[in-house]
Amino acid sequence: MNDLTHIPPKTLALRPPDMVMRLARMGASFPTRLSFLRVLMRRLHQDKVSVTRRLWEMTPEGYGRAVYTLTLGGHSYALVAFSHALDTDDRTDRVIAERWDTTYALFDGLPTRGDLDRLEANVPLQEAGRVSPRELVLSRANKSVRLFDHVVDALANGQQPDTEKLFATGYLMRTTAVYGNGKFGLADRAQIAGRPALGGAFQAEMLTVWLIRHFTHDLVDHIAKARAPERAVSLSNENKRLLGIGNATGLGMAPFLATHPELTHAWVLARETALARIRALPTASASDKTAFAQTLDQAIAHVENWDVADPTQMARIHGLRRDLSAIRDLTRTGCLDAPHPWENLSLEALAYGLEAQECLNAVMMEPYGALIDDLAMEMQTGVPKRLSPRMRLDELATIIRQTYAWALKIDFDDPGETHQFWYVSEDKAEPRLGVRAEEPGGELETPLDIARQVQGLDRALREAHPTDSVAAFLMRRPDQRHVVDRVQSIATHPYGEIRDNLIGQACLPIDLLRFKLAFFGATRFDPKSDRWTRITLCQGAPLVGEIAEVDPDGWALWSPPRATAA
Repeated sequence: MNDLTHIPPKTLALRPPDMVMRLARMGASFPTRLSFLRVLMRRLHQDKVSVTRRLWEMTPEGYGRAVYTLTLGGHSYALVAFSHALDTDDRTDRVIAERWDTTYALFDGLPTRGDLDRLEANVPLQEAGRVSPRELVLSRANKSVRLFDHVVDALANGQQPDTEKLFATGYLMRTTAVYGNGKFGLADRAQIAGRPALGGAFQAEMLTVWLIRHFTHDLVDHIAKARAPERAVSLSNENKRLLGIGNATGLGMAPFLATHPELTHAWVLARETALARIRALPTASASDKTAFAQTLDQAIAHVENWDVADPTQMARIHGLRRDLSAIRDLTRTGCLDAPHPWENLSLEALAYGLEAQECLNAVMMEPYGALIDDLAMEMQTGVPKRLSPRMRLDELATIIRQTYAWALKIDFDDPGETHQFWYVSEDKAEPRLGVRAEEPGGELETPLDIARQVQGLDRALREAHPTDSVAAFLMRRPDQRHVVDRVQSIATHPYGEIRDNLIGQACLPIDLLRFKLAFFGATRFDPKSDRWTRITLCQGAPLVGEIAEVDPDGWALWSPPRATAA
């Protein structure tokens, strides 16, 4: 690949928010080299990180506690893991669960015995426990019982487990929450924001997931060895790579994007800037084209091995398979030898489906780390901008006309456009979605009806004097403060607004989930309804023992070697 480190990046026009921030396209998102997990892998590799298992106090059945430590960016961190005996009836991925197979904390520094005892009394309780600013992340996970038992049985019998089963499931355990950023008494993000290695978006959470993955590998080895000390074998590195960490994600994640517009804007702006830089390149070198072709082949193999039960998503996958094959055929005709190859290829891809377009964007980024990886440090924000009270109302009205034209077109007299309402459950303080005509609680609606609020503000502005200030207007209409603040913020953070009606019948929360999870680096998106999904993190990622040596980006759109060879 070319050394682009010292070439000032040029960009073409970024894709407009009205194109990028539509639910249908958001729901076709793929992880890229700017995804948070990919960023972490590069940092771990750059620091030549070594992970040490400092403590292993486990019963033969695999219940007890363990501690893993590492130094990253000059700071020490420890994953403190607890494994518990759990009745089958208590095992659920729902947020209402009160017990889990395993629970975890990422500790800032090296824990003492006193710290471990304190954590053991609280971490297994999760939300019901008490944690401190010494803890950065709190998590829990449940076994994929059939695969977990299969792996232990095989290892105890001196055999490696069935690789088809390993890849099909993709994980020994799946997390049901990975909490950070000050929740439940954890350290506030400000505590680590200045640290080079964890300063980017969700790096502490991704580090926790990567370490949990290693713990699950050790756990099956331990149980198998305890069961058959003379006969048992350890899980091979090849099979460890087949196993990431699963995750079950529901509605609790969906409103985040709407309630954090500045952060959402930062994520999307970085990705779109990366694409614009690549599309602006006048030519593609031979090594760039080779790297692109290899990654496209990997993506095709990845998609060929992506099967889900959901008929809607499976139909999209079938279309994606056809489209990616067609795009590969197109690139073999010499189109990448022409001037501005990536811009032309992007334009050609508009003839294909949204899944193929967004997958192609991810593939195009892979050869150009030197050109775009710096953008990863721009994917976070500080304190949100406060309301601008001196702005004139005619300026505010202009922002609405220019930025929210899509919202002004929605007919809220149509019951289909107010079909749903968001609220927060009293029991678990988690977001939920109700059907307005069928369920009570509409009066407790969470204000995610952004488009409807903007229409209300637009009507109020038409009745006000255009030269009045925002401050004077809000003195009379304090009920409009929240939406005024949002409109002003979106004027400078245009990718922060989802350009669809979030309370309409056509809104599918699953699109919001996939969009956010792709930024985390999730793969194997497996919808279980339009409100929750399972995904896999770290499948194919470098292992703890090899991260210092292997290519930290070599697992993009990963599939096992047998699938790639096919």
